[in-house]
Amino acid sequence: MAGVSVAAEWQLLYNRYYRKSEIYQMQWKNVDLARNKIACAPFGGPIAVIRDDAKIVQLYAESALRKLRIFTASGVLISETIWKNPGGRLIGMSWTDDLILVCITQDGSVYFYNIHAELVNTFSLGKECNENSVVECLFSGNGVVCINEAFEIFSLPDLKMPKTVKLPDCNLEGLPNCMAVIDPQCTKSGDIELLMGVGDHVLSVEEDGIQQLAPGIGPLQKMVVSRRGEYVACFTHDGRLLVLSVDFSNVIIEYTCESSLPPDQLAWCGLDSILLCWDDMLLMVGPFGDPVRYIYDDPIILIPENDGVRILSDKTMEFLHRVPDSTVSIFQIGSTSPAALLYDALDHFDRKSAKADENLRLIRSSLPEAVEACIDAAGYEYDKYLQRTLLRAASYGQTFASHVQRDSIREMCKILRILNGVRSVEIGIPLSIQQYKLLTPTVLINRLVYARKHLLAFRISEFLSMNQETVLMNWTCTKISESSAVPDSTLLEILLEKLKTCKGISYAAVAAHADKSGRRKLAAMLVQHEPHGSKQIPLLLSIGEEDNALTKAVEIGDTDLVYLVLFHILQKRAPLDFFVTIQARTLARDLFITYARSFKREFLKDFFLSAGQLHEVAFLLWAESWKHAKNPIKGHRIIVIKKAHELFKNTKEHMFESKAAEEHAELLKIQHELEATTKQAVFVDSSISDTIRTCIVLGNHQAANKVKTTFKVSEKRWYWLKVFALATIRDWTALENFSKEKRPPISYRPFVEACTDAGEKSEALKYIPKLADPRERAEAYARIGMEKEAAEAASQAKDGEGELLGRLKMTLSQSASATSIFDTLRSSFPGVSSQF
Repeated sequence: MAGVSVAAEWQLLYNRYYRKSEIYQMQWKNVDLARNKIACAPFGGPIAVIRDDAKIVQLYAESALRKLRIFTASGVLISETIWKNPGGRLIGMSWTDDLILVCITQDGSVYFYNIHAELVNTFSLGKECNENSVVECLFSGNGVVCINEAFEIFSLPDLKMPKTVKLPDCNLEGLPNCMAVIDPQCTKSGDIELLMGVGDHVLSVEEDGIQQLAPGIGPLQKMVVSRRGEYVACFTHDGRLLVLSVDFSNVIIEYTCESSLPPDQLAWCGLDSILLCWDDMLLMVGPFGDPVRYIYDDPIILIPENDGVRILSDKTMEFLHRVPDSTVSIFQIGSTSPAALLYDALDHFDRKSAKADENLRLIRSSLPEAVEACIDAAGYEYDKYLQRTLLRAASYGQTFASHVQRDSIREMCKILRILNGVRSVEIGIPLSIQQYKLLTPTVLINRLVYARKHLLAFRISEFLSMNQETVLMNWTCTKISESSAVPDSTLLEILLEKLKTCKGISYAAVAAHADKSGRRKLAAMLVQHEPHGSKQIPLLLSIGEEDNALTKAVEIGDTDLVYLVLFHILQKRAPLDFFVTIQARTLARDLFITYARSFKREFLKDFFLSAGQLHEVAFLLWAESWKHAKNPIKGHRIIVIKKAHELFKNTKEHMFESKAAEEHAELLKIQHELEATTKQAVFVDSSISDTIRTCIVLGNHQAANKVKTTFKVSEKRWYWLKVFALATIRDWTALENFSKEKRPPISYRPFVEACTDAGEKSEALKYIPKLADPRERAEAYARIGMEKEAAEAASQAKDGEGELLGRLKMTLSQSASATSIFDTLRSSFPGVSSQF
């Protein structure tokens, strides 16, 4: 039989057992709940305490200045600060899900404190609450509803994103008798919903309207909504406790209390019972049967959890919850369930009694269920001895059972090891197993980190094979902030020893925090260990290590990072210092030059001058001269090119460029003069050949000769230009005279081609006979369609392989008389194949 002492502390509420276990003896001293405002966070969270300025209390050996103190659930002081905030009386305070303490004062100011009593944010509820003081506020999860002296109602559905919403006017003549808030997650509309007991009915107030519910039910004195938003518990003016559906359509429980005096507190204990708290008594009412009473000498505060209620008094923290079925099956007085017999078998085994084997034979077919019940019951226990004993019983039964999940015990041991670690008095987070599963290990680790319990958080992360980067990162930042007296080199060794245990951790983030904390030297040392250049280089820039940043960027070879550093240095340093910085770094220099050629040409000139690269400046000036082509001041462009010429002349390696620039300037000068003389803007930016050709076309032969002489144009080039220029203007007389001046150095072929291209066969005939080469004569005659003369000229040429005949064939194939011509040509070349 199971031990009687465990079940002796249970209380029977109809057919369900409840137990109230002491979790902690509170470690605080001189904390009187009756004199203070208290805010307790769920899931075993911290407790905020501040003297209630709405009460007249006697001050003992304490300051008249109020202190906001934050304790763990075991009463260990975490932090404290003097309350100096303006705004009048403190109306209410509560914790959000991420453990931010929200305090609302009379003038509508909202203050946010972290667990270390540091003010992290503040904002106002608005003008209406400032002009008409807030008189009541009601928190629910991450939301809050406030009423001011003008009986206007305001809601903040999510305190993480503070946005005040004014609810519809309810025409209140006074404060409601009671209020309850339904969390937005539990409403159909997704908005916060306020239930108010007004007169003999209830008002449901949402952002989009007001609805009257349950007329004649009141007046109601207290009201509280269940955690899931399905039910609402109410205490009426005549002493009745009602549990109704949230729309007040169905009465589920009705219980008449002995007194009509409204309770100080009303809370749900899980989903099965309701707690009513008066000064000296706690009453638990269930669906059926007689209630359970608990008597207290000191004031208490009820802290609802998802699976029960924590009860805080000046001296203790207790947990009241329903006894799980697995525990009942084992420890209920007189229980003969398989789990109870298995637990009893372990006791006999420890006493080396043969009855252990007898118990096992009795439950052999039910051993798997008995093992699972022992494992499950162990998870609900706070007493380590009972945990261990129940798990030993499960392990003992598992030895003889064949169909049992072998990992169940191991998983439960993991969970209990974590829970026992956080339940310790020093940590003070009394989570139950259901709360732990609902909270999740990730959130628990984050809470430990937030509370600066880094060692335990790290060990739990390691134990569960979870990422430890968040824990290490927060520890590192905290260590830097709190180690102002430790030398940088010593602190660096301490940090690196820990950080090297976590692969992939961002050293840049740690270095950024060090820089933010005023430890720039430490930041510079830390960032050297960052393997990712994209994180390392921006931080080096932020801490003033531009040279190191540029060196790293060049080593990595990432052009984007190099440009990032260059632009940063460009803004911070004088030009000469910038030039010295990039001169020795080839990649950085080349990238800067590429960028500056497009966007900072004047700055690039200064760079080249500082480096003694005069030819580069000359190239820039020469290229720049083209931008002045449309400049009305004609001489400016020539001046720029002459500057380029002078710079080129100073370098022996660029004599060609120097001469070219000089001639370019001279050509532009002549072209400007020609445009001024002819009043035709056709010369500037044309080549020497085009300038000569244009002069001839315009009949300005003297200017053409001047350009020829100035730029030493060769005779061959001169003849080619003049021949085609004269043909362009169809000045055949001048062309003929030009051909007779002297024997052309380019022969008469260009004359023939110019006339042929112009369609002047008669003019071409003047020059074809002068062609010395029979081949050229034959082709020239063929081009103007003179087949007979082409044949005669071809007969004088030596064309053994028929190459000339092939070209003539292609030329004369366009003629209608091509057949007869080919016959004539074939007879002229009897040795040529008939394929031609």
